[in-house]
Amino acid sequence: MDMRRIVAVLAEEAEQQIQGRVWELLPSDHALALEAEAGLRKAVGLSDIQEELPQIKRLEHLREALAVLAACLARTRGRLAWFLSGAANALEPVLRWRALPAGAGGTFDTFLPSPEEYAEAEDAVRRLQGALALITGSGDPGDPGRRPDGA
Repeated sequence: MDMRRIVAVLAEEAEQQIQGRVWELLPSDHALALEAEAGLRKAVGLSDIQEELPQIKRLEHLREALAVLAACLARTRGRLAWFLSGAANALEPVLRWRALPAGAGGTFDTFLPSPEEYAEAEDAVRRLQGALALITGSGDPGDPGRRPDGA
C-alpha cells in the first residue's frame, strides 16, 4: 500500500471516529493537533512549488514533516497519538531516502527516490495536513493544500 493510500485510510478512520463521537479532542490535544497541522503545512508546500525545488530541499521538507509528527507524538497519548503514529509510519519510507550520489563506499541502505516517490510522499503530507484540519475543525478536508490564510 502506498503512502497516499495509508494516509487516506487513517484520515477516513479519524473522520468516522469524530463523526461518531468516539473521538473527541481534549483542549490540549486540539492545540497539539493544530500545531501539527501548521507544522506540516509549513514543511511541505503546494505541489507546484515543491516540484520546482531541488531534490535535496524536497527531502529536507519531508524530513521536517516527519520531525513535526515525531515531536507532536511525543507530547500526547490516546487517539491523537495513535493517529500521529500511523501517520509517521506511513511516511517511514522517507527515512531511507537520500538526495546525494553515493560516491565511494556504502549508503547505509538508502536509495535515491524517483520524482514520483517524492510526489507521493508530499501528497501524503498534504493529506495528513488536511485530515488534521478536519480533526481540529480549522479547514476544509476537501482541499488539503489550502492554507487558512488563503495562500
